[in-house]
Amino acid sequence: MGLKNAIKKMNDRKKFRWKSRKFKVQILDLYAKSDPLAGANQAKGIILSKFQKEAKQPNSAMRKCCKVQLTKNGKQVSAFIPGNLAQKFVDEHDEVMIERIGGKQGRSKGDIPGVRYKILKVNDQPLHRLVTGKIQKGRR
Repeated sequence: MGLKNAIKKMNDRKKFRWKSRKFKVQILDLYAKSDPLAGANQAKGIILSKFQKEAKQPNSAMRKCCKVQLTKNGKQVSAFIPGNLAQKFVDEHDEVMIERIGGKQGRSKGDIPGVRYKILKVNDQPLHRLVTGKIQKGRR
């Protein structure tokens, strides 16, 4: 080891960090660029269709989901409809507010494959209050 070797080691470390995918994604902010919500916590959208998705093993339920087209950029995402019999309060062409379900590293949570978002509000009314019967569904 010679004099000024520390400078060479520091420069090597700077250079070789770019070999790491995790470092690249973090520095170039690749997640926010490919994110449908564009870094926001919530987003509004219009429901295109409702469908059921089969849960992963060992569960055998049919999870109620829907396709949502975001108003901010026109991207389509699939969203989970939480609550018992909540799909009755969600119709096509309704305006909904969605947020991330909260799975690890932006992936889907629980036993619903490929669904990363959930519905919060339908026509500016909270979905959980509609399900419990505290309020009526608003007209649009």
